[in-house]
Amino acid sequence: MQVRIVIADDDHDAAEALATLLGLEGHDVRCAGDGAQALRLYREFKPDALMLDISMPLLDGREVARLIRADALDRKVLLVAVSGWAREADVEESLASGFDHHLTKPVDLDHVSQLLKS
Repeated sequence: MQVRIVIADDDHDAAEALATLLGLEGHDVRCAGDGAQALRLYREFKPDALMLDISMPLLDGREVARLIRADALDRKVLLVAVSGWAREADVEESLASGFDHHLTKPVDLDHVSQLLKS
């Protein structure tokens, strides 16, 4: 099953590497380098899932998640936080912002694949 995915990370190499791996699994993936670009891609590309770095310029990942959840109406979009921050408080804050999951960098591709199948 092909999933439309937006990956947003200000670390261009990390975003492109994950996009390449997910593309090899047959997914349609677009990358954004900041939160504002991620929000534009969400509105234009209409992805099934977004993987958002927490710490990005312009809009951070949590703010993007809040805006998407406020905008999503009846459409269920899978939101996955991807961060180097892994304390329990970080995870709780991500989930409170509207994320469905919080993954710590570097992400496990098998875990990501399982999330996308669900």
